[in-house]
Amino acid sequence: MDFSNKVKSLLEQGLAQYPELFLIDFSISPDYKISVIIDGDNGVSLNDCIEVSRSIEHNLDREEQDFSLEVASAGATEPLKFPRQYRKNIGRKLEVTTEEDQIEGTLLSADEEGVVLEWKTREPKKIGKGKETVVKTKVVPYISIKKAVVVISF
Repeated sequence: MDFSNKVKSLLEQGLAQYPELFLIDFSISPDYKISVIIDGDNGVSLNDCIEVSRSIEHNLDREEQDFSLEVASAGATEPLKFPRQYRKNIGRKLEVTTEEDQIEGTLLSADEEGVVLEWKTREPKKIGKGKETVVKTKVVPYISIKKAVVVISF
């Protein structure tokens, strides 16, 4: 088994011990720098990163192949990639860029097909002058999402 497959196998075994954690990204550079980014249904703690790191590092021999290993959580500003990430952010405000437009709204629901967003906008009144606040809802399939990030407000 080559180095890359061995690391991937160890990573899968490590994550299998923690079903609330899931893999976001995994790469090995040509100089054997292993980079693992994980996320969790309830967030990721430092101990989670340590445990996943140990499951890989303690089963590799630096005498066979020297390497460096970095296990990190998905940052707050990282784009969402998987349905599982969307589900854990239900109720939060997202900025979603599609091919047609950009929507900033509250994530109402997420399933395997896409998400439902809700936001308020000001539109001209149907009768009379002025504007009124209207609540809009839109179903956005994952295939049309170019980028989605959680909006952090202070």
